[in-house]
This record gives sequence, structure tokens and C-alpha cells, in this order.
Amino acid sequence: MSLNSYVTLGRSGLRVSPFCLGAMTFGEELGWGSSVEASNAIMDRFIERGGNFIDTANAYTLGHSEKIIGDHLGKTPSKRHRVVIATKFYTNLFPGDPNGGGAGRKSLMAACEESLRRLQTDYIDLYWMHAMDMHTPIEETMRALDDLVRAGKVRYLGFSDTPAWKVAQAQLLAGFKGWSPLVALQIEYSLMERTVEGELVPMARELGLGITPWSPLKSGVLSGKYTRENAGKVKADRGVRVEGVLGEKAYSIIDVLQKVAKEQNTTVARVALAWVQNRPGVTSTIIGARTLEQLDNNLGALEVKLTPQQVAALDEPSKPVLGFPAAFMQSAPVFMHGGMTVNGVAAPPSPLAPKSDKDRW
Repeated sequence: MSLNSYVTLGRSGLRVSPFCLGAMTFGEELGWGSSVEASNAIMDRFIERGGNFIDTANAYTLGHSEKIIGDHLGKTPSKRHRVVIATKFYTNLFPGDPNGGGAGRKSLMAACEESLRRLQTDYIDLYWMHAMDMHTPIEETMRALDDLVRAGKVRYLGFSDTPAWKVAQAQLLAGFKGWSPLVALQIEYSLMERTVEGELVPMARELGLGITPWSPLKSGVLSGKYTRENAGKVKADRGVRVEGVLGEKAYSIIDVLQKVAKEQNTTVARVALAWVQNRPGVTSTIIGARTLEQLDNNLGALEVKLTPQQVAALDEPSKPVLGFPAAFMQSAPVFMHGGMTVNGVAAPPSPLAPKSDKDRW
């Protein structure tokens, strides 16, 4: 696979590259991002390689991320129309204003105008709700988003970091009302974060949402920088976000990543990204890069083809503990079609089934 092997996003006709360039690191306001010049070079390299999907948010580097994209791509029609620009609303950038953030009509309409101004474009390709707003009825949010689509200011809609039940409620409401549907779901997903497989992933697949994982390398934990051998000796770039998860589970996964990377003659990061990109329901994985070297290394993951044995080896130490009823449902086929295989799902004989017809009341 290559970066220009485009895929449609969810149940839509929007063509996107299999990797999406995350722009959270564009700008140095938070002390760990890329300069304007480096950000521009990263965008250029990504587009030269065939990438056309860039993801940002109104809150990234206090809005500077959007401004960098706007200055480099948005104000030049020939560049802007060739890329799919995704951004998010929700975060409040106006301290003291209760309507400065969230998913209410007043807030999201204003946030859209602010993003359009910074991006220097008259439309947003994909507009995400960054997280669930517990204070706003979902019908208000979905109707306001539909108004933005009808006004031509937004092309497609998606939700990020929202419970499965709320996403499902929004999608079904949109269907009943004839409003613009959601086409994508952005969630954290990696070998270190697989609990999304309990509810969010099957929900997305059922409702036609293309999954775009964020933090597929778990903030760099799975980048190859950290190993069991150098534990405690390498300073974490993101502090407690990394140090807090560098425990036995992480090292057990990294051990297997190193083994598979050696077998594939590639890097740990590429193996971790290849695993995520090939998970059921995943459309385009969001990759971040602060340097061209990091970008090139990550893009090489598209050339990695893991064997079924290697996937199984990675699945084992990363196996998530799922909540109810997801964990219960894993055993349900035993009672539904015990001793048979349906749609590729095999189940052992059920202990509750009669041994013969004469044993059944």
C-alpha cells in the first residue's frame, strides 16, 4: 500500500489517504511542537508523497495550528482544493465566556467562523465534535451542524472522543430527521489502547463510520525509543503521559514489536502503525511528526505487511480487558451456534444444548 492508495471515509464518497497528517504539533506555543518552517516542510512532504488528509483543531497550539495550515495551504486555491482539511470545535478559547466552548448552537457556529478565518478557506471538509457536551441536547448539535453543511461551510461531519451510545443516538437522530449524517469517528487506538474494541469499533462499523485512530504510537511509547533495556534512562518528551504507562504491559508489547520489526527488517514504529491501520473498521490513521525524518519513518509503515502469525503475536500481550456486555458477548456464540461456524465465527459445543432430540423437552 502507498499513501496515494486512497480510501473512502466511512459511508461517504470522500477519498482520503490511508494515513492522515495530524497537526497537533504545528506551532511551538506549548513548548514541544514544530516551527512554522518545519510544519510547512512536513505538509509539503506529506502531499508530495500522495497524502491529502490533514487533521487539526481550534485548540491546537492556541489556534496557531489552523493558522499555519491556512497560511501555507488555505489561501492558495490550487493547494487548498487538493487536500481534505479536518478541524474540530468544542474547546473554549475565550476564558470567562460560558458559550465560548461546547457543542451548543451559539458556540459551534462561532467556532466554525473562527476556524474558517484561521484556515483562510470558505469551507471545512470534515468538522469534528471534539468531545461530548453533557450540557447540550444532541438534537441541537446535530441540527446546527446540518445547517453548516447546508450553508456550504462544512462538507462532512464526524465525532471524536465520544461514548458509543451518544454517537449512535446522534447518527440515528440524523437519519430520522433527514439531517447530514456522521461519516467518521476519531478515537484513541493503539496496541496500548484497545478497549475501544468493546463498544466504539463495532458501533462505528455498524453505523458506517470510518475510524481514524489518534495516538497510534501512544504518545511515542511505541516509537522504538523506549525499551526494557533502557527503562528509566531515557527522558520522556511528554512527561507523565509517557512515564505513566511505561510499565510491564508496555514493555511486553515493545518486546514483541522489536521481534517483529527484526523479522520484517523495519522499525518498531512502522510495525505498531501497520498493526493499527489494518484493524477492522480503520480507514485512515492519524500520524504526527515534528521532523521530516519522523514523517518518512512513519510513512514507511504502509509498506509493512504483517503475517497472521505476527498479528497474533502482537494481539496477545495487548489483549484488552473489556467491560460488560462486550466481554460477555465474546462467549455468546457458544449458546447461539455451539459446535458450528457462522460467518467465520466458530464456537465449541454448548454445555446447555441437549445431546439429542429426545433429550429436549
